[in-house]
Amino acid sequence: MKILVINSGSSSIKYQLFNMPSEEVICSGLVERIGLNNPKIKYKSQTEKIEKVCRISDHKTGLEKVVKFLLDEKVGVIKSTSEIGAVGHRVVHGGSTFSETVVINDVVKEKIKELFSLAPLHNPANYEGIIVAEEIFPEAKQVAVFDTAFHQTMPVEAYKYAIPNKFLDEYKIRRYGFHGTSHKYVAEQAIQYLGAENASKIVTIHLGGGCSMTAIKDGKSIDTSLGFGPVAGLIMGGRSGDIDQSIIFHLVNNLGYELNEVNNMLQKESGMVGLTDGLSDYRDIEAEAAAGDEKCQVALNMVAYRIKKYLGSYAAILNGLDAIVFTAGIGENSDVIRKLICENTDFLGIQLDEEKNDTRASEILEVQTATSKVKVLIIPTNEEVEIAKQSFELIN
Repeated sequence: MKILVINSGSSSIKYQLFNMPSEEVICSGLVERIGLNNPKIKYKSQTEKIEKVCRISDHKTGLEKVVKFLLDEKVGVIKSTSEIGAVGHRVVHGGSTFSETVVINDVVKEKIKELFSLAPLHNPANYEGIIVAEEIFPEAKQVAVFDTAFHQTMPVEAYKYAIPNKFLDEYKIRRYGFHGTSHKYVAEQAIQYLGAENASKIVTIHLGGGCSMTAIKDGKSIDTSLGFGPVAGLIMGGRSGDIDQSIIFHLVNNLGYELNEVNNMLQKESGMVGLTDGLSDYRDIEAEAAAGDEKCQVALNMVAYRIKKYLGSYAAILNGLDAIVFTAGIGENSDVIRKLICENTDFLGIQLDEEKNDTRASEILEVQTATSKVKVLIIPTNEEVEIAKQSFELIN
């Protein structure tokens, strides 16, 4: 069965076409910097490799360009859309409704739409991908894999907020967590690599356009930095991460802001964008910091500082650490941010080898010193193969 996986992020679309169950990659690619300067589409098959800068204003336009590559007479890999047996979609927020992978129908789509307000940068893009895929691949099964599903194993003390009980009981307001597909994939890879199937204490650090950390014990999520929506926790591209909630009331009650303005600010104008006066891409931020831009350097230091705080708390919750895992675009590729995070963490048993760290990993790579008590791993995430596996297993 050919399964196309569509992974729509806040400003990107990853896609891969698989032969399943062999997990053979027929083609893959990336649409990046959607709605930003210099958007780009990448397409790679077994015989072709194309990279093109073009105008991509939204996710729908990006997906349409991807499909044109798939069907192209010269470089395409399918002759008809009927060759696709299933399309697997990453959906960020499943709320309390979805705790496992499902075949998409009208009811599922309505539920995903109802959750737009909880993941406004993602669920609408995920939904758009579903609608476009239904139009282009009408004979294929459409499958939704939810980012929140992996975190359903968290204990009540981790997922419950200290607000009146009725808000959990009646309205399902709780910590859900996100990036679950990525955290699950790299944790499984780490456990297999370490040979620790029955006992492992791992913290996975997913750093991309969105960022999160997860404490994983024996392969199960027991705490994670993102919460009810994908804004809390770490500093992200345009999202603030943790903030004193009284600031929101101060902005509204004393400074005259509307709630929708505050929401937009916290979702899109904060994080690295706010700290650097407009930059969100770490490649740009690191280049500016290296050239002496103080705002960019402070922003990088703040990112590392926040991650260290979570790392210490998760080490306490796990009662130790076997490994930390860096993954996703920034985690895999930025030696600068990995160095800042691992500096002065000797008490936790973490010692980074700077020479080993100065690399980009295409497979699992250890970058700790020989005397480090904790493994420091770079593991390229592959949410797409995880989505393909879950889609195939569900359909079959």
